[in-house]
Amino acid sequence: MDSLFTPDDSASNEIESHSGEPLAARMRPRTLGEIAGQQHILAEGKLLRRAIEADRFTSLIFYGPPGTGKTTLASVIARSTGSRFESLNGVESNVAEIRAKIEAARTYQTLRNQTTVLFIDEIHRFNKAQQDTLLPHLERGTVRFIGATTHNPYFYVNSPLVSRSQIFQLEPVATDDLVPLLERALKDEARGFGKMEIEAEPEALRHLAEKADGDARKALTALELSVITTPPKENVIVIDLATAEESIQQKAVLYDSDGDQHYDTISAFIKSIRGSDPDAALYWLAKMLHAGEDPRFIARRLVISASEDIGLADSSALQVAIAAQQAFEFLGMPEGRIPLAHATVHLATAPKSNSAYKALGAAQEDIKNGATLKVPDHLVTRFRKKIAAESGVEKAAMQYLYSHDYDGNFTPQAYLPEGRTYYEPTANGMEKRIKDRLEFWRSQIEEQ
Repeated sequence: MDSLFTPDDSASNEIESHSGEPLAARMRPRTLGEIAGQQHILAEGKLLRRAIEADRFTSLIFYGPPGTGKTTLASVIARSTGSRFESLNGVESNVAEIRAKIEAARTYQTLRNQTTVLFIDEIHRFNKAQQDTLLPHLERGTVRFIGATTHNPYFYVNSPLVSRSQIFQLEPVATDDLVPLLERALKDEARGFGKMEIEAEPEALRHLAEKADGDARKALTALELSVITTPPKENVIVIDLATAEESIQQKAVLYDSDGDQHYDTISAFIKSIRGSDPDAALYWLAKMLHAGEDPRFIARRLVISASEDIGLADSSALQVAIAAQQAFEFLGMPEGRIPLAHATVHLATAPKSNSAYKALGAAQEDIKNGATLKVPDHLVTRFRKKIAAESGVEKAAMQYLYSHDYDGNFTPQAYLPEGRTYYEPTANGMEKRIKDRLEFWRSQIEEQ
Protein backbone atom coordinates (compact mmCIF):
# COMPACT_ATOMS: atom_id res chain seq x y z
CA MET A 1 0.00 0.00 0.00
CA ASP A 2 1.31 3.48 -0.91
CA SER A 3 2.42 5.67 2.00
CA LEU A 4 3.09 9.36 2.23
CA PHE A 5 6.61 8.55 3.43
CA THR A 6 7.30 5.69 0.97
CA PRO A 7 7.55 6.77 -2.68
CA ASP A 8 7.98 4.13 -5.36
CA ASP A 9 11.15 2.03 -5.44
CA SER A 10 13.02 4.04 -8.10
CA ALA A 11 12.56 7.34 -6.29
CA SER A 12 13.31 5.73 -2.94
CA ASN A 13 16.63 4.35 -4.17
CA GLU A 14 17.76 7.81 -5.29
CA ILE A 15 16.88 9.29 -1.90
CA GLU A 16 18.64 6.50 -0.04
CA SER A 17 21.83 7.15 -2.00
CA HIS A 18 22.07 10.48 -0.14
CA SER A 19 20.75 9.25 3.20
CA GLY A 20 24.04 9.70 5.04
CA GLU A 21 24.18 13.48 4.67
CA PRO A 22 21.51 16.21 4.64
CA LEU A 23 20.93 18.18 1.47
CA ALA A 24 22.18 21.38 3.10
CA ALA A 25 25.53 19.70 3.84
CA ARG A 26 25.79 18.17 0.35
CA MET A 27 25.08 21.52 -1.31
CA ARG A 28 27.61 23.37 0.80
CA PRO A 29 29.47 25.68 -1.63
CA ARG A 30 32.96 24.67 -2.73
CA THR A 31 33.87 27.86 -4.60
CA LEU A 32 33.19 31.56 -4.16
CA GLY A 33 30.88 31.44 -7.17
CA GLU A 34 28.58 28.92 -5.47
CA ILE A 35 28.00 31.05 -2.38
CA ALA A 36 24.46 32.44 -2.27
CA GLY A 37 24.26 36.15 -1.56
CA GLN A 38 26.91 38.18 0.32
CA GLN A 39 27.75 40.14 -2.81
CA HIS A 40 28.38 43.21 -0.68
CA ILE A 41 31.67 41.56 0.36
CA LEU A 42 32.23 38.90 -2.34
CA ALA A 43 31.39 40.65 -5.61
CA GLU A 44 34.18 41.17 -8.10
CA GLY A 45 36.45 43.96 -6.91
CA LYS A 46 35.33 43.86 -3.27
CA LEU A 47 38.07 43.87 -0.64
CA LEU A 48 37.47 40.37 0.73
CA ARG A 49 37.29 38.77 -2.71
CA ARG A 50 40.50 40.51 -3.79
CA ALA A 51 42.26 39.36 -0.61
CA ILE A 52 41.15 35.74 -1.16
CA GLU A 53 42.03 35.65 -4.84
CA ALA A 54 45.43 37.22 -4.17
CA ASP A 55 45.95 34.92 -1.17
CA ARG A 56 46.68 37.96 0.95
CA PHE A 57 44.78 37.79 4.20
CA THR A 58 45.75 37.04 7.78
CA SER A 59 42.92 37.19 10.33
CA LEU A 60 39.21 37.54 9.63
CA ILE A 61 36.06 37.66 11.74
CA PHE A 62 32.66 37.01 10.18
CA TYR A 63 29.49 37.88 12.03
CA GLY A 64 25.82 37.61 11.16
CA PRO A 65 22.66 35.58 11.81
CA PRO A 66 22.62 31.76 11.63
CA GLY A 67 22.46 30.25 8.15
CA THR A 68 24.24 33.09 6.36
CA GLY A 69 27.26 30.96 5.49
CA LYS A 70 29.99 31.92 7.94
CA THR A 71 31.39 28.40 8.28
CA THR A 72 30.95 27.74 4.57
CA LEU A 73 32.81 30.90 3.59
CA ALA A 74 35.71 29.99 5.86
CA SER A 75 35.92 26.53 4.28
CA VAL A 76 35.79 27.99 0.77
CA ILE A 77 38.59 30.41 1.63
CA ALA A 78 40.77 27.54 2.83
CA ARG A 79 40.03 25.55 -0.34
CA SER A 80 40.60 28.58 -2.60
CA THR A 81 44.01 29.33 -1.07
CA GLY A 82 45.19 25.73 -0.83
CA SER A 83 45.28 25.84 2.97
CA ARG A 84 44.53 23.16 5.51
CA PHE A 85 41.23 23.69 7.27
CA GLU A 86 41.06 23.12 11.02
CA SER A 87 38.06 24.04 13.13
CA LEU A 88 37.22 24.57 16.78
CA ASN A 89 34.04 25.54 18.57
CA GLY A 90 33.89 28.29 21.16
CA VAL A 91 31.51 26.27 23.33
CA GLU A 92 33.33 22.93 23.34
CA SER A 93 37.04 23.70 22.83
CA ASN A 94 39.67 24.62 25.41
CA VAL A 95 43.18 26.08 25.53
CA ALA A 96 44.81 22.65 25.18
CA GLU A 97 42.93 22.03 21.93
CA ILE A 98 43.88 25.46 20.61
CA ARG A 99 47.56 24.76 21.29
CA ALA A 100 47.34 21.31 19.70
CA LYS A 101 45.84 22.78 16.51
CA ILE A 102 48.50 25.49 16.41
CA GLU A 103 51.29 22.96 16.93
CA ALA A 104 49.95 20.88 14.05
CA ALA A 105 49.80 24.01 11.90
CA ARG A 106 53.42 24.76 12.72
CA THR A 107 54.43 21.24 11.70
CA TYR A 108 52.64 21.44 8.34
CA GLN A 109 54.13 24.87 7.73
CA THR A 110 57.65 23.59 8.41
CA LEU A 111 57.53 20.19 6.71
CA ARG A 112 55.12 20.80 3.83
CA ASN A 113 55.17 24.60 3.48
CA GLN A 114 51.38 24.57 3.78
CA THR A 115 49.42 27.21 5.65
CA THR A 116 46.55 26.38 7.99
CA VAL A 117 43.24 28.19 8.32
CA LEU A 118 42.12 27.86 11.93
CA PHE A 119 38.39 28.42 12.02
CA ILE A 120 36.75 29.06 15.41
CA ASP A 121 32.97 29.07 15.42
CA GLU A 122 31.21 31.08 18.13
CA ILE A 123 34.44 32.87 18.95
CA HIS A 124 32.56 35.12 21.38
CA ARG A 125 32.17 32.08 23.63
CA PHE A 126 35.92 31.90 24.24
CA ASN A 127 36.95 33.63 27.45
CA LYS A 128 39.70 36.25 27.53
CA ALA A 129 42.43 33.70 28.32
CA GLN A 130 41.41 31.49 25.41
CA GLN A 131 41.31 34.42 23.00
CA ASP A 132 44.65 35.71 24.25
CA THR A 133 46.22 32.30 23.52
CA LEU A 134 45.74 33.01 19.83
CA LEU A 135 47.42 36.42 19.75
CA PRO A 136 51.15 35.52 19.56
CA HIS A 137 50.47 32.94 16.84
CA LEU A 138 48.54 35.47 14.79
CA GLU A 139 51.45 37.86 15.13
CA ARG A 140 53.91 35.19 13.90
CA GLY A 141 51.62 33.99 11.13
CA THR A 142 51.59 30.42 12.41
CA VAL A 143 47.91 30.15 11.48
CA ARG A 144 45.44 32.14 9.49
CA PHE A 145 42.62 32.80 11.91
CA ILE A 146 38.96 33.03 10.88
CA GLY A 147 36.39 33.57 13.63
CA ALA A 148 32.62 33.39 13.33
CA THR A 149 29.97 34.76 15.64
CA THR A 150 26.29 35.69 15.66
CA HIS A 151 27.16 38.61 17.96
CA ASN A 152 28.73 41.94 17.09
CA PRO A 153 32.47 41.33 17.63
CA TYR A 154 33.10 44.94 18.59
CA PHE A 155 31.12 44.24 21.76
CA TYR A 156 31.63 40.51 22.35
CA VAL A 157 35.20 39.75 21.21
CA ASN A 158 38.28 41.02 23.02
CA SER A 159 39.72 44.22 21.58
CA PRO A 160 43.25 42.84 20.90
CA LEU A 161 41.79 40.10 18.71
CA VAL A 162 39.44 42.50 16.94
CA SER A 163 42.27 44.95 16.27
CA ARG A 164 44.28 42.21 14.54
CA SER A 165 41.39 41.08 12.35
CA GLN A 166 39.39 42.38 9.46
CA ILE A 167 35.68 42.35 10.31
CA PHE A 168 33.04 41.42 7.74
CA GLN A 169 29.31 41.30 8.38
CA LEU A 170 27.30 38.60 6.58
CA GLU A 171 23.69 39.42 5.85
CA PRO A 172 20.61 37.19 5.62
CA VAL A 173 20.47 35.68 2.14
CA ALA A 174 17.95 37.50 -0.05
CA THR A 175 14.98 35.61 -1.45
CA ASP A 176 16.22 36.26 -5.00
CA ASP A 177 19.50 34.53 -4.11
CA LEU A 178 17.84 31.59 -2.35
CA VAL A 179 15.54 30.65 -5.24
CA PRO A 180 18.47 29.89 -7.63
CA LEU A 181 20.12 27.88 -4.85
CA LEU A 182 17.01 25.71 -4.52
CA GLU A 183 16.79 25.31 -8.29
CA ARG A 184 20.43 24.26 -8.40
CA ALA A 185 19.82 21.67 -5.68
CA LEU A 186 17.02 20.16 -7.76
CA LYS A 187 19.21 19.95 -10.88
CA ASP A 188 22.54 18.88 -9.36
CA GLU A 189 22.97 15.16 -10.09
CA ALA A 190 26.01 14.65 -7.88
CA ARG A 191 24.91 16.44 -4.72
CA GLY A 192 21.25 17.26 -5.13
CA PHE A 193 18.16 15.65 -6.64
CA GLY A 194 19.17 15.91 -10.29
CA LYS A 195 18.71 12.20 -10.92
CA MET A 196 15.11 12.27 -9.70
CA GLU A 197 12.00 13.34 -11.59
CA ILE A 198 10.86 16.42 -9.68
CA GLU A 199 8.61 19.24 -10.79
CA ALA A 200 8.70 22.20 -8.44
CA GLU A 201 6.25 25.02 -9.01
CA PRO A 202 7.96 28.44 -9.05
CA GLU A 203 5.64 29.80 -6.36
CA ALA A 204 6.52 26.82 -4.15
CA LEU A 205 10.25 27.52 -4.38
CA ARG A 206 9.57 31.19 -3.85
CA HIS A 207 7.60 30.41 -0.70
CA LEU A 208 10.42 28.26 0.69
CA ALA A 209 12.91 31.04 -0.01
CA GLU A 210 10.77 33.73 1.58
CA LYS A 211 9.89 31.78 4.70
CA ALA A 212 13.50 30.74 5.30
CA ASP A 213 14.10 34.25 6.59
CA GLY A 214 17.49 34.57 4.93
CA ASP A 215 18.75 31.18 6.13
CA ALA A 216 20.08 29.06 3.25
CA ARG A 217 20.34 25.96 5.42
CA LYS A 218 16.69 26.25 6.44
CA ALA A 219 15.58 26.69 2.82
CA LEU A 220 17.48 23.59 1.67
CA THR A 221 16.23 21.53 4.61
CA ALA A 222 12.63 22.47 3.80
CA LEU A 223 13.17 21.55 0.15
CA GLU A 224 14.60 18.18 1.15
CA LEU A 225 11.62 17.53 3.42
CA SER A 226 9.28 18.39 0.53
CA VAL A 227 11.00 15.88 -1.74
CA ILE A 228 11.31 12.93 0.61
CA THR A 229 7.77 13.18 1.99
CA THR A 230 5.89 13.70 -1.26
CA PRO A 231 4.71 10.51 -3.00
CA PRO A 232 5.35 10.54 -6.76
CA LYS A 233 2.57 10.67 -9.30
CA GLU A 234 3.48 8.63 -12.39
CA ASN A 235 7.11 8.61 -11.21
CA VAL A 236 7.19 12.42 -10.83
CA ILE A 237 7.38 14.19 -7.48
CA VAL A 238 5.40 17.42 -7.68
CA ILE A 239 6.27 20.16 -5.19
CA ASP A 240 3.37 22.61 -5.15
CA LEU A 241 2.67 25.56 -2.89
CA ALA A 242 0.67 23.52 -0.38
CA THR A 243 3.56 21.06 -0.04
CA ALA A 244 6.01 23.92 0.44
CA GLU A 245 3.85 25.47 3.13
CA GLU A 246 3.69 22.18 4.99
CA SER A 247 7.43 21.61 4.70
CA ILE A 248 8.64 24.91 6.11
CA GLN A 249 5.78 25.42 8.62
CA GLN A 250 5.89 28.68 10.58
CA LYS A 251 8.50 31.25 9.80
CA ALA A 252 11.11 31.40 12.55
CA VAL A 253 11.80 34.92 13.75
CA LEU A 254 15.48 35.82 13.80
CA TYR A 255 16.12 37.10 17.29
CA ASP A 256 18.84 36.65 19.88
CA SER A 257 18.09 37.72 23.40
CA ASP A 258 21.47 39.35 24.01
CA GLY A 259 22.85 40.07 20.57
CA ASP A 260 22.39 42.31 17.56
CA GLN A 261 18.78 41.33 16.81
CA HIS A 262 17.82 42.22 20.38
CA TYR A 263 19.38 45.68 20.20
CA ASP A 264 18.39 46.38 16.58
CA THR A 265 14.75 45.48 17.16
CA ILE A 266 14.32 47.51 20.33
CA SER A 267 16.05 50.39 18.54
CA ALA A 268 13.56 50.15 15.66
CA PHE A 269 10.70 50.00 18.19
CA ILE A 270 11.74 53.17 20.03
CA LYS A 271 12.58 55.05 16.84
CA SER A 272 9.17 54.17 15.40
CA ILE A 273 7.51 55.64 18.51
CA ARG A 274 9.72 58.72 18.26
CA GLY A 275 8.84 59.01 14.59
CA SER A 276 5.09 58.84 15.34
CA ASP A 277 4.50 55.63 13.37
CA PRO A 278 2.16 53.42 15.45
CA ASP A 279 2.01 50.72 12.76
CA ALA A 280 5.77 50.19 12.70
CA ALA A 281 5.94 50.37 16.50
CA LEU A 282 3.27 47.67 16.82
CA TYR A 283 5.08 45.45 14.31
CA TRP A 284 8.36 45.60 16.25
CA LEU A 285 6.45 45.05 19.50
CA ALA A 286 4.81 41.97 17.99
CA LYS A 287 8.15 40.65 16.77
CA MET A 288 9.74 41.02 20.20
CA LEU A 289 6.83 39.32 21.96
CA HIS A 290 6.77 36.50 19.38
CA ALA A 291 10.50 35.95 19.77
CA GLY A 292 10.27 35.70 23.57
CA GLU A 293 11.69 39.07 24.56
CA ASP A 294 11.23 39.91 28.25
CA PRO A 295 8.08 42.11 28.35
CA ARG A 296 9.51 43.90 31.39
CA PHE A 297 12.39 45.10 29.25
CA ILE A 298 9.88 46.46 26.73
CA ALA A 299 7.91 48.16 29.51
CA ARG A 300 11.06 49.84 30.85
CA ARG A 301 11.85 51.21 27.41
CA LEU A 302 8.31 52.56 27.08
CA VAL A 303 8.71 54.44 30.37
CA ILE A 304 12.01 55.92 29.17
CA SER A 305 10.51 56.94 25.83
CA ALA A 306 7.53 58.57 27.53
CA SER A 307 9.85 61.07 29.22
CA GLU A 308 12.61 61.29 26.63
CA ASP A 309 10.55 61.58 23.43
CA ILE A 310 7.07 62.76 24.47
CA GLY A 311 7.94 64.61 27.63
CA LEU A 312 6.04 67.78 28.42
CA ALA A 313 4.14 67.77 25.15
CA ASP A 314 1.92 65.13 26.78
CA SER A 315 2.80 64.40 30.39
CA SER A 316 0.04 61.78 30.53
CA ALA A 317 2.27 59.56 28.35
CA LEU A 318 4.49 58.83 31.34
CA GLN A 319 1.42 57.90 33.39
CA VAL A 320 0.21 55.56 30.64
CA ALA A 321 3.64 53.92 30.32
CA ILE A 322 3.95 53.34 34.07
CA ALA A 323 0.37 52.07 34.21
CA ALA A 324 1.18 49.62 31.38
CA GLN A 325 4.23 48.38 33.29
CA GLN A 326 2.19 47.88 36.46
CA ALA A 327 -0.69 46.29 34.53
CA PHE A 328 1.70 43.78 32.99
CA GLU A 329 3.01 42.82 36.42
CA PHE A 330 -0.59 42.28 37.53
CA LEU A 331 -1.77 40.38 34.43
CA GLY A 332 1.27 38.52 33.15
CA MET A 333 1.20 36.99 29.68
CA PRO A 334 -0.61 36.65 27.37
CA GLU A 335 -3.04 39.39 28.50
CA GLY A 336 -0.16 41.62 29.57
CA ARG A 337 0.62 42.30 25.93
CA ILE A 338 -2.58 44.38 25.67
CA PRO A 339 -1.53 47.28 27.98
CA LEU A 340 1.89 47.22 26.29
CA ALA A 341 0.14 47.73 22.95
CA HIS A 342 -2.05 50.46 24.52
CA ALA A 343 1.03 52.34 25.74
CA THR A 344 2.86 51.84 22.45
CA VAL A 345 0.05 53.41 20.41
CA HIS A 346 -0.44 56.23 22.93
CA LEU A 347 3.25 57.15 22.83
CA ALA A 348 3.54 56.83 19.05
CA THR A 349 0.52 59.09 18.43
CA ALA A 350 1.29 61.64 21.15
CA PRO A 351 2.85 65.04 20.37
CA LYS A 352 6.61 64.89 20.80
CA SER A 353 9.09 66.94 22.81
CA ASN A 354 12.55 66.12 24.13
CA SER A 355 13.03 69.59 25.62
CA ALA A 356 13.37 68.42 29.24
CA TYR A 357 15.82 65.68 28.22
CA LYS A 358 17.92 68.14 26.19
CA ALA A 359 17.84 70.73 28.94
CA LEU A 360 19.20 68.29 31.50
CA GLY A 361 21.93 67.23 29.09
CA ALA A 362 22.99 70.83 28.54
CA ALA A 363 23.11 71.52 32.27
CA GLN A 364 25.15 68.36 32.87
CA GLU A 365 27.55 69.37 30.11
CA ASP A 366 28.06 72.77 31.76
CA ILE A 367 28.79 71.11 35.10
CA LYS A 368 31.20 68.67 33.45
CA ASN A 369 33.15 71.27 31.53
CA GLY A 370 32.86 74.41 33.65
CA ALA A 371 33.32 75.65 37.18
CA THR A 372 30.59 74.72 39.65
CA LEU A 373 28.35 77.70 40.35
CA LYS A 374 27.93 78.97 43.89
CA VAL A 375 24.42 78.97 45.37
CA PRO A 376 23.21 82.63 45.58
CA ASP A 377 23.18 84.01 49.10
CA HIS A 378 19.42 84.60 49.18
CA LEU A 379 18.77 80.91 48.41
CA VAL A 380 20.93 79.34 51.11
CA THR A 381 19.45 77.83 54.26
CA ARG A 382 18.60 79.95 57.27
CA PHE A 383 21.59 78.57 59.14
CA ARG A 384 23.91 79.68 56.33
CA LYS A 385 22.22 83.11 56.26
CA LYS A 386 22.90 83.53 59.97
CA ILE A 387 26.57 82.76 59.44
CA ALA A 388 26.67 85.18 56.50
CA ALA A 389 25.06 87.93 58.57
CA GLU A 390 27.60 87.41 61.34
CA SER A 391 30.29 87.74 58.68
CA GLY A 392 29.01 91.17 57.65
CA VAL A 393 27.13 90.26 54.46
CA GLU A 394 24.43 92.86 53.74
CA LYS A 395 20.91 91.73 54.60
CA ALA A 396 19.56 92.86 51.21
CA ALA A 397 21.87 90.46 49.46
CA MET A 398 20.37 87.61 51.48
CA GLN A 399 16.71 88.52 51.05
CA TYR A 400 14.68 85.64 49.56
CA LEU A 401 11.35 86.58 47.98
CA TYR A 402 8.59 84.03 48.72
CA SER A 403 6.79 83.53 45.40
CA HIS A 404 3.38 82.84 46.96
CA ASP A 405 3.30 86.32 48.47
CA TYR A 406 2.98 87.89 45.01
CA ASP A 407 0.33 88.11 42.32
CA GLY A 408 0.28 85.05 40.11
CA ASN A 409 2.55 83.31 42.63
CA PHE A 410 5.55 84.76 40.83
CA THR A 411 8.09 87.52 41.37
CA PRO A 412 11.31 88.07 39.44
CA GLN A 413 14.46 87.01 41.26
CA ALA A 414 17.68 85.20 40.36
CA TYR A 415 18.07 81.50 41.06
CA LEU A 416 21.51 81.21 39.46
CA PRO A 417 24.46 83.53 40.11
CA GLU A 418 24.60 84.21 36.36
CA GLY A 419 21.93 84.05 33.71
CA ARG A 420 21.72 80.73 31.88
CA THR A 421 18.99 79.15 29.78
CA TYR A 422 18.70 75.38 29.39
CA TYR A 423 15.03 74.63 28.93
CA GLU A 424 13.53 75.71 25.60
CA PRO A 425 9.90 74.55 25.40
CA THR A 426 8.39 73.54 22.11
CA ALA A 427 4.97 74.57 20.86
CA ASN A 428 3.87 70.93 20.61
CA GLY A 429 0.83 69.64 22.45
CA MET A 430 0.40 70.72 26.06
CA GLU A 431 3.90 72.22 26.12
CA LYS A 432 2.56 75.23 24.18
CA ARG A 433 0.94 76.40 27.43
CA ILE A 434 4.23 75.99 29.27
CA LYS A 435 5.99 77.95 26.55
CA ASP A 436 3.55 80.86 26.91
CA ARG A 437 3.88 80.96 30.71
CA LEU A 438 7.66 80.73 30.63
CA GLU A 439 7.99 83.48 28.04
CA PHE A 440 5.93 85.77 30.28
CA TRP A 441 7.98 84.96 33.39
CA ARG A 442 11.29 85.42 31.55
CA SER A 443 10.14 88.77 30.18
CA GLN A 444 9.41 89.91 33.75
CA ILE A 445 12.94 88.98 34.79
CA GLU A 446 14.43 90.84 31.83
CA GLU A 447 12.47 94.00 32.72
CA GLN A 448 13.70 93.93 36.29
